[in-house]
Amino acid sequence: MDIKSFKKSIYKEMADVTKALGNPNRLEILDLLAQGSCSVEYIADQTNLSVANASQHLQVLKNAKLVATERKGKYSYYQLANSHVFNSWCSLRRLALSQNAEISHLIDDFRRNQEGIQTISSDDLIKKMETEDIMIIDVRPEEEYKKGHIRNAICFPKDMLDDNMKNLEKNKQIVAYCRGPFCMLADEAVEMLKQKGYKAARLENGYPDWAARELPVEESAK
Repeated sequence: MDIKSFKKSIYKEMADVTKALGNPNRLEILDLLAQGSCSVEYIADQTNLSVANASQHLQVLKNAKLVATERKGKYSYYQLANSHVFNSWCSLRRLALSQNAEISHLIDDFRRNQEGIQTISSDDLIKKMETEDIMIIDVRPEEEYKKGHIRNAICFPKDMLDDNMKNLEKNKQIVAYCRGPFCMLADEAVEMLKQKGYKAARLENGYPDWAARELPVEESAK
């Protein structure tokens, strides 16, 4: 193989990866898989896709070697191929935020409509965990919480928060977190809590970002 053919082959393989990333549904699927392995049925439900459509997107990601499959009984579960995929997703996220101001505007407008949502960084949360009496709530679905969560976080799925709010203490600051900066479950939870008189803020990033920094995490008992 000559040098020109070699370069074209390399760039073609790279283009296949970027092509797989060039679809909003597939980006949302990668964001979901960052929480842990999922069945195609769960992915379809969480992304509002049909099972057939979700399967097609997953096949594209698998062909690009961005996701892998694992057999559990009768079902196949999908997961990110390795940590490099998540790191690349984070880099793409940062690039999009830095180069496309419309993304930041969309997030800011969403939070302004909810009377301003206070955010807290991972570094500040670590300090508060060491020095203050706070409550951390995980508002992702319970299935994702069980795969891993911030140490001492309580499982409070957003769609069950209203029913379980009586179990929270109003004299403590509550920090809610979800899947990541593009996930609005924590924003909605904070808004609900504020309307009921609780002191609440959302974690700036999500559980996968926290875990990637090797900050304190734990898994639920199987």
